[in-house]
Amino acid sequence: MKCPVDHSVLVLDPTGRARDAETAELIARGPAVPADILGVQAWAVSDPDLLEELLKDPRVAKNGPRHWPDYPQVAAGWPLALWVTARNMSTTDVEHHRRLRRLVSAALTPRQVAALTDRIERMTAGLLDAVAAEGAGGAPVDLRQHLARALPILVISHLLGLPDELRDGFCRYAEGVFDTTLTPERSQANSAALYAVIATLVAAKRERPGEDMTSLLIAARDTEGDGGALTEDELLDTLMLVIAAGYETTVNLIDNSVALLLTHPDQLALVRAGRAGWDDAVEESLRREAPLAHLPMRYALEDIALPGGPTVHRGEAILASYAAAGRHPARHGDGGAEFDVTRQAKDHLAFGHGPHFCLGAPLARLEARTALRALFERFPRLALAPDTALEPVESLISNGHRTLPVLLEGPAQG
Repeated sequence: MKCPVDHSVLVLDPTGRARDAETAELIARGPAVPADILGVQAWAVSDPDLLEELLKDPRVAKNGPRHWPDYPQVAAGWPLALWVTARNMSTTDVEHHRRLRRLVSAALTPRQVAALTDRIERMTAGLLDAVAAEGAGGAPVDLRQHLARALPILVISHLLGLPDELRDGFCRYAEGVFDTTLTPERSQANSAALYAVIATLVAAKRERPGEDMTSLLIAARDTEGDGGALTEDELLDTLMLVIAAGYETTVNLIDNSVALLLTHPDQLALVRAGRAGWDDAVEESLRREAPLAHLPMRYALEDIALPGGPTVHRGEAILASYAAAGRHPARHGDGGAEFDVTRQAKDHLAFGHGPHFCLGAPLARLEARTALRALFERFPRLALAPDTALEPVESLISNGHRTLPVLLEGPAQG
């Protein structure tokens, strides 16, 4: 690695427990600092203005095998190897990225996302019925499990045509992709298990295609022959991306939004009073608690002198530190760490920026907005369970809680 190996290297905590302290440290150290990610070093970029520029800079690439000298050793034994070895639109350069993005975007047009509104409302209502039954008699309910996790899997299953019998494995192995406490061996085993689920889905859809994204991608693969729209590996890796990233980000968005509103009752009161909307709550949650705290990796194609900072040398890796960028005083002043649904400037980079901006962002926002509105209307006295200490998921990438225990009928509001 070309980043200097000395006391200035910030070692990111794989358990996620030091996230707030790390976020503050990243901001304090400057726009870009050398960081250690499970033994691999990269420049962690937290300044939102600089990060925006780098995310769209043609001198920064996504293709590790072509542009990262450390790729061979990383691919062989890094616990997060899948993040850089998969061949999908998040890890390819311009020409292949456009091709793969076009295929996925065909199933996520604004009209198609809007058409899902009624279905998502019905799904949410059904889940809240189950939440009500789970919390009958005052029992605590884990909203991460029964709402934040449950709604995205229903939506993803509908989009991909995922059968019921594959859902449990899908959830377990998709979450494992983000677990940065796994050994390389366990990480590889988890990846293999996830791809086995995807292969089973593809085989089923080849036999009985439907009106879903999986069938659409298979058709693009199988009808084009040797000059096809995507290879077999790209088919599997694209489905992996849609499954893992699209699912986990939405789970964390719903989880964080509910937790923030419950721990900031004054802000929830503003929404209920009409002084802010549910969209405001969603956007402020995305800014304050980016669903992905960090996203590996990008690579410098040439030496890049950063304004007021160090030089990122050719071949060095760049880590997008979205959690720190969302709270950065360069955009939000000294109050960047505060949760304020009436904040005028809620702009954030939680869904990325530039050519790789998340295609699923409108759908994630729709799910979160629907879930929040329905949840707080259905349970107006919702409250965190007593003595709750919200523990982070074990990840330096994923930013959410292991559980979100609530009482459906908390103390009466004063």
